[in-house]
Amino acid sequence: MLRSLNFLPSWVVEIYIFCQTPNLACPTEYLLIEKCVHVVEPHQPKKKEKETYHTNKSLQNSEEDSVEEPKLKYERLANGVTEILQKDAASCMTVHDKFLALGTHFGKVFLLDIQGNVTQKFEISPVRINQISLDESGEHVGICSEDGKVQVFGLYTREGFHENFDCPVKVVALHPRFSSSNYKQFVTGGNKLLLYERNWLNRWKTSTLHEGEGTINNVQWRANLIAWANNVGVKIYDISTKQRITNVSRDNVSLRPDMYPCSLCWKDNSTLIIGWGSSVKICAVKERDHAEMRDLPSRYVEIVSAFETEFFISGLAPLADQLVNLYFVKENSDHVEEEFRARPRLDIIQPLPEGFEELSSDALTVRNFQENECRDYRLEHSEGESLFYIISPKDIVVAKERDQDDHIDWLLDKKKYEEALMAAEISFKNVKRHEVQKIGMAYINHLVEKGDYDTAARKCQKVLGKNMELWENEVYRFKTIGQLKAISQYLPRGDLRLRPAIYEMILNEFLKTDYEGFATLIREWPGELYNNMTVVQAVADHLKKDPTNSTLLTTLAELYTYDQRYDRALEIYLRLRHKDVYQLIHKHNLFSSIEDKIVLLMDFDKEKAVDMLLDNEDKISTERVVEELRDRPELLHIYLHKLFKRDHHKGQRYHERQIGLYAEYDRPNLLPFLRDSIHCPLEKALEICQERNFVEETVFLLSRMGNCRRALQMIMEELEDVDKAIEFAKEQDDVELWEDLISYSIDKPPFITGLLNNIGTHVDPILLIHRIKEGMEIPNLRDSLVKILHDYNLQILLREGCKKILVADSLSLLQKMHRSQMRGVRVDEGSICESCHTSILPSDMAQNFSVAVFHCRHMFHKECLPSLGTIPGVQFCNICSAKRRGPGSGILEMKK
Repeated sequence: MLRSLNFLPSWVVEIYIFCQTPNLACPTEYLLIEKCVHVVEPHQPKKKEKETYHTNKSLQNSEEDSVEEPKLKYERLANGVTEILQKDAASCMTVHDKFLALGTHFGKVFLLDIQGNVTQKFEISPVRINQISLDESGEHVGICSEDGKVQVFGLYTREGFHENFDCPVKVVALHPRFSSSNYKQFVTGGNKLLLYERNWLNRWKTSTLHEGEGTINNVQWRANLIAWANNVGVKIYDISTKQRITNVSRDNVSLRPDMYPCSLCWKDNSTLIIGWGSSVKICAVKERDHAEMRDLPSRYVEIVSAFETEFFISGLAPLADQLVNLYFVKENSDHVEEEFRARPRLDIIQPLPEGFEELSSDALTVRNFQENECRDYRLEHSEGESLFYIISPKDIVVAKERDQDDHIDWLLDKKKYEEALMAAEISFKNVKRHEVQKIGMAYINHLVEKGDYDTAARKCQKVLGKNMELWENEVYRFKTIGQLKAISQYLPRGDLRLRPAIYEMILNEFLKTDYEGFATLIREWPGELYNNMTVVQAVADHLKKDPTNSTLLTTLAELYTYDQRYDRALEIYLRLRHKDVYQLIHKHNLFSSIEDKIVLLMDFDKEKAVDMLLDNEDKISTERVVEELRDRPELLHIYLHKLFKRDHHKGQRYHERQIGLYAEYDRPNLLPFLRDSIHCPLEKALEICQERNFVEETVFLLSRMGNCRRALQMIMEELEDVDKAIEFAKEQDDVELWEDLISYSIDKPPFITGLLNNIGTHVDPILLIHRIKEGMEIPNLRDSLVKILHDYNLQILLREGCKKILVADSLSLLQKMHRSQMRGVRVDEGSICESCHTSILPSDMAQNFSVAVFHCRHMFHKECLPSLGTIPGVQFCNICSAKRRGPGSGILEMKK
């Protein structure tokens, strides 16, 4: 969320820090403020305390409505700096990664560490130090003062440059690599800009880079580029080509340059940031194309961003792709309260091509801010770290980017505990002042205070980890507030386990108020977490009051299972007809315990019981199951039926009994049983089927016993189903049966129609047609005759099609054989005569020889060939002929 540039009084925080000393003053203050920072002078009059109270109250109400986190935190530079500024005033300061250099109005220069402790002191002049410059290594320092003194010397050696000018020297800048450079270059600025460099004779040479445009009030050197500001504008000089490459004009010429000096800052080696009055320009130094160069400098400057601010600029510094601006608030700003006028502001902005976006704005009440002007403030920054130093005559404040600890502090202050915990977990390596577990505990406490017990209990699992002591403390706290149920599902159950008494306490709480919740915990918690016997006894006591409670009985069975008293658990499961009874039997191999409970198991779930019995025949034999089910024939039938389905031969001794069981309880499966069983006594089966008048089964048995005529007669007379009769005749494929079927049907027109429609492919229809009496009215006779003719034509077509296929295949195979026999046969030295078993080729190839090679790849010398066969002019391979005719025939042929 972005804020307007306007100040709101409720943003300002006045912080008074009093020590327990008589003068109520504290030498140092630590500042960590949201939105705006108000650094209060320690010696502020007491009458201000009442005002502070109202301001803080206003801020508190404002903060409740805002969730914006500050970007920076502030700390007053103290220790040695406090003592220096009590007697003197800061005039300038420069920052190195390793130390600070502070110049004062009384002409002294102090080297400080980053905590503000004085490490070295130099007496330079009796008047104001205007500027201090350090090279990149921090080994050499350049100092200039209001009385015209310029000193450049090494911090570890006093050798260097010392010169007094007859006019004030406002600026000095060392070459960034002054220590390593042979030329030892630096520039000074007063009425003109001078470049000093040491020549090969070790003497100092002076060159004037610029003059005639008023006082040089700022200079910054970066790499090979020197940027300076005078009364007219900003110039940039390329030291490598000795060319001035640009002139950026000053915008508001009505402002006095000495009262509102120009601020210069190099973002990198090619980007210069200019702040003057209320305008900001960002300039990019670019290389000029060679084709456009001619007499122009090799580089040029492009202004990539320019915008106006509402207040006067006292300093600039880069922060990644953003800018940190130090503003001097205009005294005549109508929208600024009188109390807050002239306070400097430190803003973070995002530059845009034609404007900017404000990201953060903090108001700073530095010491004696009422007496300061725009030129009294400076902003210096450390490139190695994101540190920004706000320098005023009587105060130095350090602004730092907020780190992860500060971010967590802010989240905790806003009671955003979950975000704080997440931030600490993600960046635990970078967090120094906070511990993840302490943040988590604060979050849990907050949730408990809010009454969000479920979330608090869930967070315990993550926050408490493996700390048993913390876990037990939290459990007792949840017990105190009556919320044991909330934490129960998150208690540790793995490698870390609490004392059994903790788990028993929670189980007892559920047992008193929630049987279902108690049962759920028993199922989810391993039995090793608590004393099983104690819980069993407690459940038994409750069952005395409610002996039929199924939830408690089921839970008691599970407890017996954990205690390995499986017989007790099995009894309860069977009593309840519980679905887990089969799982219990399988898991703990309780088959020996269920031999006398087979009927109970099958009454509960026949399918599961039979499958379990059949899967474990090695533990409970078929004979034992049949014996147990002898008084329950309907259950016995189910068992034997599934046994028969698995293996037709396993229960063959019970097939005779099964005939009656199928007839009584499952007639649809009787006929399939009779078809598949080869151990069933047919006479017994026929007797039972005839007694019960099972026609289809009787027909099957008669046909199986060879009495097909009687079977066909039953189909025709009792079933009166010509289709079944025809199907039966087709299955038997007996001409006499077809004759009987025709004879029986000849006086029944519907039967004749059925025969005409179905016998065309089995019996010559003419036989049936000749026997039909003249004048008999037959339903659908015309359609039946058409069907017979159609079937006949179809048979003819099929025969012709088969004949064509046969001829085509024969021709194809003959051609294939011909091509195979036309191929040549390789004859070489390794080939032998099949008769004399010597090489088929003579040793002297010049002699004439004759060889016979058959298509079967057998070879003979012509003189070794047996006599000609029975067909004149045709010779056969004697070996292959012998194989076809039988053993020894080839030898006999050869002997002939």
